Amino acid sequence: MPLPLQFAVTAWSFAHDGLARDFAGQGEIAEALGFHSFWLPENHFGDERSIPSPLMLLAAVAARTSRIGLGSTSYLLPIRHPLQAAEEVAVLDRLSGGRVILGVGRGVQESMFRAFDVRAADKRKRFAHNLDIMMKAWQGDAITSEEGDPVFLAPLPRQRPHPPVWVAAFGPLAIKQAGTLGLPYLASPVETLARLATNYTEHGRHAEAAGHPDIGTVPVMRTVFVSDRPHRVREVKAALESSPGHAMREDGTDIDDWTIVGDRYYVKDRLEEYRARIGMTHLIARGRIPTVSDEEQVCCLESLAAIDLSR
Repeated sequence: MPLPLQFAVTAWSFAHDGLARDFAGQGEIAEALGFHSFWLPENHFGDERSIPSPLMLLAAVAARTSRIGLGSTSYLLPIRHPLQAAEEVAVLDRLSGGRVILGVGRGVQESMFRAFDVRAADKRKRFAHNLDIMMKAWQGDAITSEEGDPVFLAPLPRQRPHPPVWVAAFGPLAIKQAGTLGLPYLASPVETLARLATNYTEHGRHAEAAGHPDIGTVPVMRTVFVSDRPHRVREVKAALESSPGHAMREDGTDIDDWTIVGDRYYVKDRLEEYRARIGMTHLIARGRIPTVSDEEQVCCLESLAAIDLSR
């Protein structure tokens, strides 16, 4: 029997001032609605809503919540020193009582890599190297510097041997790397269900070849909007179609191929389809939907949380 589907949510409101306070309040709402986890992205050198340090902001959410998981959709490893990154994750996991879910990624913007003096061509190698050091440090292994001095991470994470690590991946090489490492693959939110099915098959094949036959966790990030008002469903779909934030979606795809937007019955049917096609275990509902106010977003989350897939 499949595991129950866990509902998660990303931040939906990015105020220009008071980001930490705003996110903490959203985390409280998500926890009160029974969501499994609350997620923040990482991005650099944009406007005032950029999130260059998601773990610091998740610490603010941790201080105002007690149960909800704290996730990063793509904590960028190639631009960080692995020991410092391991320390920051361990501290947040301790601070939160063991609630961290670490989504890790490589990054895509050439300008970001140049700013951090990292060659974009080296990002995959740096990702694997840094993650390996972080895993060893979390398990209490000695990490030896180039000068030969061994160090031990302290404090260690609350979760043993380490917090769950999911790999944000887009493209065949990234999917292969996630599978080879034996780690869950967190899919791009703009890929179609058909593409996800192919990707998860490839991910499983690489995982099994590397000696990881049953990873078990299948997280999917999707733009989700639930409303029983047909005109709002049409308006939100139209806004999403024209949104520049979804420019990476495949050409020729329909809006319903990469979003779940409709009334509660439609959304339930689509979630069941995702469960049947790819064995989805976690749905991370994306916030920041064009034309959707904060109040309407909370109503949407209430409707999503009320969906019962057990019958």
